[in-house]
Amino acid sequence: MGHDDGPGHRVLAGPGGTAADVLAGLPGADLTTVQLEVARRRAARLSAADVRRRYGTDRFVGPSPLPFALLRRVEDTLLAAAPAFEPVTLAPLTPLGTHSVVTGLAQHRVVPTGRGTEVAADPTTGLALEAAVRRSGTGAVRLAAVQRVVRAQQVAAGLFAHFSLFGAVTAGRDTGNLAFERQHVTEHARLMAAGCRALGATEVELAVTVLDPRFAGLLDDVDVPIRPYPDREGGRGGYYEGLCFKVYASFGGELAEVGDGGFTPWTRRLLGNAKERLMTSGLGVDRLATLL
Repeated sequence: MGHDDGPGHRVLAGPGGTAADVLAGLPGADLTTVQLEVARRRAARLSAADVRRRYGTDRFVGPSPLPFALLRRVEDTLLAAAPAFEPVTLAPLTPLGTHSVVTGLAQHRVVPTGRGTEVAADPTTGLALEAAVRRSGTGAVRLAAVQRVVRAQQVAAGLFAHFSLFGAVTAGRDTGNLAFERQHVTEHARLMAAGCRALGATEVELAVTVLDPRFAGLLDDVDVPIRPYPDREGGRGGYYEGLCFKVYASFGGELAEVGDGGFTPWTRRLLGNAKERLMTSGLGVDRLATLL
């Protein structure tokens, strides 16, 4: 029997095309009705013991092994280090397609729901949506959030699919001569360093990747140590544009990667306006907690 004759092939093959094609072609309300009914039927076949067993083995649902008080301390410290950014309590869900359509990430990397939504995988995407709603005139919108997010892909054995991230975004209008970019990449670089130092980091460094030659030198005057990172692979190809950086911090040991940042085209896509600009950055709350 060939690999094309397995259960997946039998389920998806059908008259007029695959079952997936048929379901994807349904209007949103009809698809939601079908998905909810399928979930109801599958849940009806489960016992409490089944649910208990799943809770003990599913990496998506178990509690974090990190102490609650430690995570809360990291979260509060990072938010306190960002007084210029308005804190936002984001929903745990975003509209379906947020991560693939707006940010360009593969759809299989996020967890979809049965109601036309998907589980948040990064606070900066939710913040970008909120910033797009608030954008008007020439004033910049600065927002920040801490969010427990879920990633569908298996990164390494033993790691949980959910973790907390601190994210910050600044949305605004192009004012010419890279003035917006120069001001706000500096602000975000200092924010990332301030957050790490407030937690006790003895050393903070940014590894900077220039994606557009015009952006070279934008961080030359920032009071945070930087080094070139021309060989970076992640974040290229449409996720970041212009310039991006990774954040490294030491708490008495080796420098460890703790965050990321860069310019993205997300609000430009959301608002359909070529003049819109967005700077994003973030720090891993769980990652920092493990280093303290």
